[in-house]
Amino acid sequence: MTIKVGDRLPAGTLMEYHEVEKDGCTVGPNAVKVEDLVKGRKVVFFGLPGAFTPTCSAKHVPSFRDNYAKLKAKGVDTIACLSVNDAFVMGAWARDQHTGDKVRMLADGSADWTKALGLELDLTARGMGMRCQRFSMLVDHGVVKALNIEAAGKFEVSDAETMLKQLG
Repeated sequence: MTIKVGDRLPAGTLMEYHEVEKDGCTVGPNAVKVEDLVKGRKVVFFGLPGAFTPTCSAKHVPSFRDNYAKLKAKGVDTIACLSVNDAFVMGAWARDQHTGDKVRMLADGSADWTKALGLELDLTARGMGMRCQRFSMLVDHGVVKALNIEAAGKFEVSDAETMLKQLG
């Protein structure tokens, strides 16, 4: 079943690649517990089918990276990108996209958390395996306040501009 507005996020562990030691994290992949990430915070998650893919790289990540200051001004504590890739790929993509400290690039390598959200996308026929649907979601203290899921092949409602409108 797909997560919906009003639901509490399921527990899960994602991975994040760090280039340097910081905040108690070592160089390389580090576990990020979803419940810790959202505790006491307003978090915008956006999910996409894959790192380095055309729409994801040219539009989706840049929309959130470039609107970082506006989202922070609306009270967002953290912006997190979710993809069914490994932490090494997400780390390389973060460098490529110049996300810096603006967007946390979180890997769900086995799609476990993506499946728990009910947002998996089977792209096996296209040689990509199980992936994540394109979406954006506002989470406040672990509860979903807004959820924007794209129709297959679309990029119309999961961008940062839509999220800014929903934040008021």
